[in-house]
Amino acid sequence: MSSQTIPVVDLRRFLDGDADDQRGFVDALGHALVEYGFVAVDRHGIQRPTLEAAYGAVKALFALPTEVKRRYEDEAVGRQRGYTSFGLEKAKDVGVPDLKEFWHIGPELDDTHPQFEKLPKNLWPAELPELRDAALGLWTGLGKVAVTLLRAIARYLDADEHELVRMIDGGNTVLRVIHYPPPDPEDAAKGAVWSAAHEDINLITLLPEATEPGLELLTRDGKWLPIAPIPGQLIADTGDIMLRLTNGFMPATTHRVVASKEVTRERYSMPYFVHPTPDYLLRPLSSCVTPANPRRYPDITAQELLFERLRENGVAKTVPHAGA
Repeated sequence: MSSQTIPVVDLRRFLDGDADDQRGFVDALGHALVEYGFVAVDRHGIQRPTLEAAYGAVKALFALPTEVKRRYEDEAVGRQRGYTSFGLEKAKDVGVPDLKEFWHIGPELDDTHPQFEKLPKNLWPAELPELRDAALGLWTGLGKVAVTLLRAIARYLDADEHELVRMIDGGNTVLRVIHYPPPDPEDAAKGAVWSAAHEDINLITLLPEATEPGLELLTRDGKWLPIAPIPGQLIADTGDIMLRLTNGFMPATTHRVVASKEVTRERYSMPYFVHPTPDYLLRPLSSCVTPANPRRYPDITAQELLFERLRENGVAKTVPHAGA
């Protein structure tokens, strides 16, 4: 088994441990996210059959003909549900698009939920009915992990853990299932990579192990650090929304996905992007604003920030109205 290059935490210490175990977990998690913006999570509770079922359905999804997949591409919602075509998304300020296609899956809310009309509805391909159960099984499991990690992060920040959990109830959280083609020297010659250097938009991202390596983060001294896809581990990182909530204390770390010379096969991955509710007003936590670190960011809603970034990435043009 490959060794991990970033700090590793054991989630069971927080869930099952005594007060000392929980404090140790909170400190280790918080320090890793402040220093790296990334952490690896062991014993997270996602079962191997759940992961394998999701990957099996995802591989079948991207094997569908392109014309079929494009029937489920919806620009009106910023492609926040359903398909995004190959070569469409590009990182901010990068001239060539990423080498990937992907599909977004969001929450399935009850029609009595206050956010039901505010979020786009999932687009399930009629040609692949097994995708729904497989994807939602993983979505639900990752959601439980996200809640636990946010509670621990709140404790590290001396913030209200219930508030951090409440803000994602009915949030525009998406499971992005991604297909990257096998490496091509012609693409490399053009400067194109699987996913160019970028920062995530959301609160936190959870990534079950991908089928091939390629994820790298940019360290504070300007070097690219590979992160291994180790079976049984999740990789978690913090995004722009966490950066704003913590007034710059927890970074949105630059990272990329590139194929090494040893990789010859296509790659699949399934990052889970945790978002607040669309109308949640993002303002720095009071515990993160001090005389030494005065407030850095103006108020903005979660949806406004999301679509500001999506426009920069080339996948959306406007902010949709609620319920679009």
